[in-house]
Amino acid sequence: MNDAQGMPIVVVVGDGQLARMMHTEAIELGLHMRLLAGSEDASAAQVYSDVRLGDYHKLEDLREVVRGASAVTFDHEHVPNEHLEQLLDEHVLVEPRPSALLYAQDKLAQRRKLEELGLPVPEYAAIDSVDAARAFWEQHEHRVCLKTTRGGYDGKGVWFPDSQGELLDLVEDLLGRGMELYAEEKVDFVRELSIMVARSRSGEMRVWPVVESRQDNGICRVAIAPAPDLPSRLARECKKLARLIARKLDVTGVMAVELFEYKTETGTAVSINELAMRPHNTGHWTQDGSLTSQFEQHLRAVLDWPLGETETVAPVTVMVNVLGGEEDPEMSMENRVKEVMLRYPEAKIHLYGKSWRPGRKIGHVNVTGYDVVTTRKIAEHAAKYLITARWN
Repeated sequence: MNDAQGMPIVVVVGDGQLARMMHTEAIELGLHMRLLAGSEDASAAQVYSDVRLGDYHKLEDLREVVRGASAVTFDHEHVPNEHLEQLLDEHVLVEPRPSALLYAQDKLAQRRKLEELGLPVPEYAAIDSVDAARAFWEQHEHRVCLKTTRGGYDGKGVWFPDSQGELLDLVEDLLGRGMELYAEEKVDFVRELSIMVARSRSGEMRVWPVVESRQDNGICRVAIAPAPDLPSRLARECKKLARLIARKLDVTGVMAVELFEYKTETGTAVSINELAMRPHNTGHWTQDGSLTSQFEQHLRAVLDWPLGETETVAPVTVMVNVLGGEEDPEMSMENRVKEVMLRYPEAKIHLYGKSWRPGRKIGHVNVTGYDVVTTRKIAEHAAKYLITARWN
């Protein structure tokens, strides 16, 4: 359904920074955006004019917010799939569909599906008992990563036990708390990569360049686009993987494919780490470094509009997250922003309207340039000042 100006109504379920940044692009496209938020002061709720407060776990709240919508999409993967199936039965256009979203919600199901498709994933196994954990540890000689099948992100729900005893104690505790677990072989990777792909309901696809991502405590801190010194053969393989996954899983919207690059006897290869079926932290660089940002592209895709060009606008773009430090500086954020603008007018600052908390994502900085070293240095310095109010 369209609004009074004849433009589509798009509902976003989820009130975080991804929904907030979708709204920026929606304004330029003339879309009517409606938000299901948990609170009035949530990041996205601060900027949407049409905000409905509710709980995405409740079918009645979802039914209320989607009334009259042209399309419904998400800024996270946690809406119960049975509710989304019910909305589809009631002729609500939900994108991505729950049949695809399952593989972002359930990491064990994701692993099984990717393996079924013949795609490269680390060796893995469901862990439903202490005995299963012991067998996996012994098979993989201490190289074990334990994960929850659902709900983990930004390093949460992931453990790297140092000993068999630690693993067994963890498994006993977590299973006792009702968590579903799986284990996979820890990959000895050279670096982490990510590739973003967009697919419309009609099947049109666009892929952005492969980026290198750098993590701190499981949280993406830096993304460099394109990934420096990536062999062209491997770049083509990553793009092929992204397109294949999007098509085989019938994804609509933007999807991130996170990858490990590891050494082989003849060079390097990639293994798939995780999927995210929504705009993603490793795609924030596209706001200032690509002809079409991931947020605009996601809206185009879920509406089945023609997709935009994904070429870069500069040789290098670096994104650095602004993560809350151990202390919040006395200097106001406004003054910190102005100081960064004075020193680095080329830096593009994106803030999420979030209060300080140690380790919390409160924004990011994008910088475009001509070489990785200089561009990254500027982005790092700018982000650090926003966190500490100090240049040194």
